[in-house]
Amino acid sequence: MDNAFSQVISDFFAFAFMQRALLAAILIGILCSVIGVFVVVKGFSFIGAGIAHASFAGVTLGFLLGIHPLLLALLFSLLMVFFVGWATDRGELKLDISVGIFFAFTMALAILFIGLMKQYQAGVYGYLFGDILSVTPADLWLILGISVFVLTVVALLYKELQFITFDQEMAEASGLPVTFLYYMLLVLIAMTVVVSLKAVGVILVFALIVTPAAAAYQLVHRLTPMIFISAAIGTGGSIVGLILSYIWDVPSGATIVSLLTLIFFISLWWSPKRRHCRCEE
Repeated sequence: MDNAFSQVISDFFAFAFMQRALLAAILIGILCSVIGVFVVVKGFSFIGAGIAHASFAGVTLGFLLGIHPLLLALLFSLLMVFFVGWATDRGELKLDISVGIFFAFTMALAILFIGLMKQYQAGVYGYLFGDILSVTPADLWLILGISVFVLTVVALLYKELQFITFDQEMAEASGLPVTFLYYMLLVLIAMTVVVSLKAVGVILVFALIVTPAAAAYQLVHRLTPMIFISAAIGTGGSIVGLILSYIWDVPSGATIVSLLTLIFFISLWWSPKRRHCRCEE
């Protein structure tokens, strides 16, 4: 049994595409988990899902025009961020209403672009469902570059992002450029979504962002420990999920998300925060 398992692991690391997939899983696991903490604490879950669907419209237009899909996915995601903010302010609407409008609109655009294609494009569905095994060296460099950029911005603006995440009104009263920081956080979420599309796809990418952070939220109160625990869960779940998908010969994105969801339910059941509340009762 041990020899068979060692042989499987040895085979896993023998293939160059599996090595690239593993590196991509580690980078995306860290990136999504760190950004996910701000998404969960700030309550940005729905706008994140909207950004993911907007990026798919960019992917389909990229295939239609013969332009790199991720470039247009990034453009559509950023446009989604700014149009949602503009419509919310201009129309004095709740954020969820603006997101819902652009969520449906961008999905309609994606369906329209697919309908205009002259021939079947299998690559489109790779971005819809994700295929981390198809990550190329160029994709890996792109993931590395965007990951370093996003994590560096988070590190440099950490105190300010922490302030607006917990108390935006107080941050504004303290003189912080709240509007700039608000849009900067949305841009970082958009970049995280786009860079993760190739690995887990539009449908599952937001689970990779929200689930590790939600699991960490069950375990600790403070933001900094939550970020480290979320990163550990996201990275560990991505690596183990990728290896299990190889052993069982099943889709890697679905395996990773299923494993992270299992970890979430375990943390929900074991949560020290909830046990403490029950003890006080």
